[in-house]
Amino acid sequence: MSVKNLLDKPSLTQEKSLKTLVENRTIFSLENCELNIFETYQKSDLVPLKFNDLVVTSMLRGKKVMHLFDEPHFEYLPGETVIVPSNVEMKIDFPEASKNNPTQCIALAIDNKVITDTLEFLNEKYPKEGKNNLWKLDYENYFFYNNVDLASTINKLIKECMGTSITKDALADLTLQELIVRIIQTQTVKRLDTSQTLAIDSPITASIEYIKNNIQNSIQLKDLSDKACMSTTSFYRSFKKELGMSPIEFILNEKIKFAKKLLSNPNIQINEVSYATGFEDSNYFIRLFKKYEGVTPKQYQLMNFSN
Repeated sequence: MSVKNLLDKPSLTQEKSLKTLVENRTIFSLENCELNIFETYQKSDLVPLKFNDLVVTSMLRGKKVMHLFDEPHFEYLPGETVIVPSNVEMKIDFPEASKNNPTQCIALAIDNKVITDTLEFLNEKYPKEGKNNLWKLDYENYFFYNNVDLASTINKLIKECMGTSITKDALADLTLQELIVRIIQTQTVKRLDTSQTLAIDSPITASIEYIKNNIQNSIQLKDLSDKACMSTTSFYRSFKKELGMSPIEFILNEKIKFAKKLLSNPNIQINEVSYATGFEDSNYFIRLFKKYEGVTPKQYQLMNFSN
């Protein structure tokens, strides 16, 4: 179980204004992007959907089942985001949709020039460490949970698109740049979560391997910067640019992931898990675990065992 960061939900369309019960569409068009809000009020299968531009979709209410890229279908729930390249068809099931339980989803279509210009700007002005380590979207990791920063950026963009300010196009353009950065950082973290590696030229690769191999121990920033052959200041800056979080935040994330694996054993004690993940203070470990997962370690253990 992981806490997903949910988006703010716009009000549902009034029933008398619905044009259809399946993927009723409300459009907010800006100069460089188009916000679509889709609502479905009845069960349906294999509903096709395709955009001419890259589209960032995020679930707001209900459940969908996505068929995409000729890969196995997957459930799509609030707190999750999917990016789809231009002219790629999605097919969508709505297994639980009803008038009392509608689905609601946003689809933000982004002009390709904005994406190209943003990536060129990032690679020129804010290059990553490593010769071939470039800012780029990763279409292999197209499905991920919203983190705090990503959810905040999407919420900001929804607000601008739906707003009436005369400067909304300018503000939306700035937020689109931020969104692209957040997506790339989120995808990078997901690569690590699924045991994929970073670009071979990235100097923080060795430090990440060190973290994963020493997750049971206390890890110092100096140890990590030494592994990267960088000063602590340069290492910290490069790490946060690559992953969107500080080295300490990443270490804590990894420790919580390791603790969850240990808690799959119904007989292990919480203080044993605390010590095994490098926390000498069990009370601190319990508070930290609840902050990340929304439940205490014991509650997580009981939930995992009951499933």
